[in-house]
Amino acid sequence: MLTTKQIENGKMNAPTPHERHHEHDDCIRMAYEWLDAQKRTKQPTSKPFALKHIIENWGGRYVSQSDVEVAAWLHPDIKGTYPYFNISARLTLPSESRLEGIGEAYKHNSSPKRIDQSIYKFTE
Repeated sequence: MLTTKQIENGKMNAPTPHERHHEHDDCIRMAYEWLDAQKRTKQPTSKPFALKHIIENWGGRYVSQSDVEVAAWLHPDIKGTYPYFNISARLTLPSESRLEGIGEAYKHNSSPKRIDQSIYKFTE
């Protein structure tokens, strides 16, 4: 799990083409865990995804685009810029266990059953 120090470093140094807006450090943790579950490709995808919305749906809490950008910058295997990261277009639904210990998970939507399963090709 990302530490507060790692997240602060990411918030200060991650490149972003717009004004930064961070909701909560746990939002970055949720985005990191979601990205970590995805299969990596050699090159960034050419197919854009509404990643922040997909991650919000999975984690049950609002996540800003800046949160996703910081999470991607912190992840050692994720390359590219939002929304074109080196993740497979065949998305993997991360395990709910990835959200354990993240206090803000499900804060805005307490039901993980509302996940749109149709966008996922695999389940972790």
